[in-house]
Amino acid sequence: MSEFEKSDQYVFRQGDIRDVHFVASIFEEFNIEAVIHFAAESHVDRSIDGPRDFVETNVLGTLTLLQVFKDSWEKRGKPEGIRFLHVSTDEVFGSLSSEDPAFSETTPYDPRSPYSASKAGSDHLVMAFHHTYGMPVVMTNCSNNYGPYQFPEKLIPLMVLNALEGKPLPIYGDGMNVRDWLYVEDHCRAIQLVLEKGKLGQSYNIGGNAEKPNIEIVDALCGLLDRKVPREDGKSYLDLKTFVQDRPGHDRRYAMDIQKIHSELGWEPSVSFKEGLEMTVDWYLENREWCEAITTGKYRRERLGAAG
Repeated sequence: MSEFEKSDQYVFRQGDIRDVHFVASIFEEFNIEAVIHFAAESHVDRSIDGPRDFVETNVLGTLTLLQVFKDSWEKRGKPEGIRFLHVSTDEVFGSLSSEDPAFSETTPYDPRSPYSASKAGSDHLVMAFHHTYGMPVVMTNCSNNYGPYQFPEKLIPLMVLNALEGKPLPIYGDGMNVRDWLYVEDHCRAIQLVLEKGKLGQSYNIGGNAEKPNIEIVDALCGLLDRKVPREDGKSYLDLKTFVQDRPGHDRRYAMDIQKIHSELGWEPSVSFKEGLEMTVDWYLENREWCEAITTGKYRRERLGAAG
């Protein structure tokens, strides 16, 4: 974020989304016209190990933000044009078989992990505030994001960094769990469109039209790394693939029907998966220092020091 820190259009405040006094102080300090609510615990494996953090951040944190937004909005006389956009996930819809149609905005919720259950709870709160209080909300449910700056606990950066370090590439089960992959900049364009033009009280699915089994992702990454940074021993990175026991409740397939956002707002993904994956690998290869700071926890110390 260094390129933004000197801009007079950027302000950083560090705090806890559950802290109503902290959140309220932000609304009191600034004349806020829009809230885009990204804040969430998002890693499924960690939600299985420690679900409480996910409920507290994703459910109670969202409730705090909604309450403060509502109070500020009402205090200002409910001005037109102010919006609250809640960013959610395809995982709230559950798991699909290979024959099932893709998730639509009307697919019933069926969360299968503590993470997806906590996001489902936050989604319901957002829509409840719209129907109960008339709050100007819109919501998005996106598929798996990938691209620059993604934390190394996620599949693509984890595989890239493990491969470069000669570590095993752990693949759950048979590797045939399918996800729809969305390049992060395409996601950002969609969020901006929904914020500006989406219908209040509506949700919009955002996907990349790129359903891939996990094993195909790992194989593609190994192929790119073989070409860009060959191993000294001449072996392929494919030799590092290691199949491990599947995680509990691992959803088999996610897929997103994006007809609504395309027909209403004219959005569709612009970056192909092949193009996006190569750009992502290049970014991680060029930003090893950032990756090192993340994996060692150095970024936390630096951020806390700057905030203090």
